[in-house]
Amino acid sequence: MRLRPRSLRSRIVLIAGLLATSAVLLCQLAGLTVLRGWLTDQVDDRLSHFKPPDRLYEDFAGNRTPRPQPSDAALPSDYRVYFYDEDGRLLRTSLGSGNNPGPRLPQRTADLRLPTGRPTTLAAEDGPSGSGWRAIALTGPGDMRAVVALPLDTVDGATTKLLWLSLGLGAAVAVGVVTLGNAAVRLGLRPLTRVEHTAQRITDGAVELNVPVTDPDTEVGRLGTALNTMLDRLRAALHRTETSEARLRHFMADAGHELRTPLTAIQGFAELLLDEPDMPGRRRREAHALIAHNAGRMSRLVDDLFLLAKLGDTPMSHREPVDLLSLAAETIATAAIRHPHRAITLEPLATHSAGPERDLDVIETPGDPHQLAQVLGNLLSNACIHTPADSSIHVRIGAARTPTGKGLGNGRSLPPGTPVSVIEVADNGPGIKPDEALKVFDRFYRATPLEPSADNLVAGREPGSGLGLAIAAAIATAHGGRLELDNHPDDGCTFRLLLPESTTAPKDDTDEAHHDRDHP
Repeated sequence: MRLRPRSLRSRIVLIAGLLATSAVLLCQLAGLTVLRGWLTDQVDDRLSHFKPPDRLYEDFAGNRTPRPQPSDAALPSDYRVYFYDEDGRLLRTSLGSGNNPGPRLPQRTADLRLPTGRPTTLAAEDGPSGSGWRAIALTGPGDMRAVVALPLDTVDGATTKLLWLSLGLGAAVAVGVVTLGNAAVRLGLRPLTRVEHTAQRITDGAVELNVPVTDPDTEVGRLGTALNTMLDRLRAALHRTETSEARLRHFMADAGHELRTPLTAIQGFAELLLDEPDMPGRRRREAHALIAHNAGRMSRLVDDLFLLAKLGDTPMSHREPVDLLSLAAETIATAAIRHPHRAITLEPLATHSAGPERDLDVIETPGDPHQLAQVLGNLLSNACIHTPADSSIHVRIGAARTPTGKGLGNGRSLPPGTPVSVIEVADNGPGIKPDEALKVFDRFYRATPLEPSADNLVAGREPGSGLGLAIAAAIATAHGGRLELDNHPDDGCTFRLLLPESTTAPKDDTDEAHHDRDHP
């Protein structure tokens, strides 16, 4: 059988009741002990001041019978006096009145265990049911002895009444503590009860609820605050998980869609070659060329996906000082070959300060030169594809301190004042639609330009896979930096790569003022 209380409330009430009842009973027991001792001392004081006259010893020694006493000289009714003769025998006759049985005394002095002159408690003649006696032994003339006794019925009566009073008071205290304490504990534990009910509702599925916190300075308040913090983190983790799963499903769907197009083309042309073995040589070569083109497109797409996965899961292992100026010059030369009619310039990072135009500086930063070249190449290719042929593109190199701009960003947050190396790719094309600018760094997202690109139409190029900016942002994040976008519809846009740990500090603190253009 289970005897322990099931609830915390019952345990608190039980413990409080036991403690209060025990405290009352201990106090009453101490008072009872003090009272009994004080009453016994009063009896002892009366015994010590009483002494039988010597003539009483003479009367008992002569004829064994005391001489008659006048009625007004009789002993008080509560005293009892017993005598032992010279031979040590108890005389049956005693002095004193009263119907209560006297103390139990031995028949001979040798068996008397009373120290002379010191009061001692003796049992009554009628056994344990009667009240005890307080007795003192006295020495008389010759070898006679006397025993003077007083009953303890007054002491026993007072202590008995006090004992019953203590028991009754203890029972009343126990009942009061249980009754009132239960109500007080229920009121005090009401915040904990609300926490319990809310936690049960959260367990049942209402994860959007928070635990009510009335007073954060109490134990229950601190518990509620801790639970709310834990719930917020749990909800944030669940939201991140759901968002990650949704992005993964979207990514898989986009990847499948992008891969399905070249695979369908390869399958169609392969079936065409199999179904028409007598196909003319010119058409066969065209089919082979289209198969190779779509296979290459699919291969590049797979390589981009692999690179994105590698950048997201594996930290950058290769790091060396990279000359961003030389890197930009080489990338611009490569882009000029692919887009011979495009005007691409290399400039220093501009400032608002007055004076002659500053020269290009050698800017070095630690990183992977191949990956950084890929970032710059993707940005230049993106600018050439999505802007008209007569739009100019400006590549700017320099050093600054964060914050360098107010545009959209993707990557690590850099503390204000951090020295960074900056690469900007700016154009004066139509820009990007404001609602689409928020998604330019998403995988497989292709922003619709405000104006179609004549460069693509003339070159007959197909649109990209939508992974270029995602790869560039992932490489920037792997280098501890970030990729930002300043978009200005009808006035072009600027992509800005920020790389920390620059070895060349900015010559002027106003270098970063160029980047303070407001984003729409």
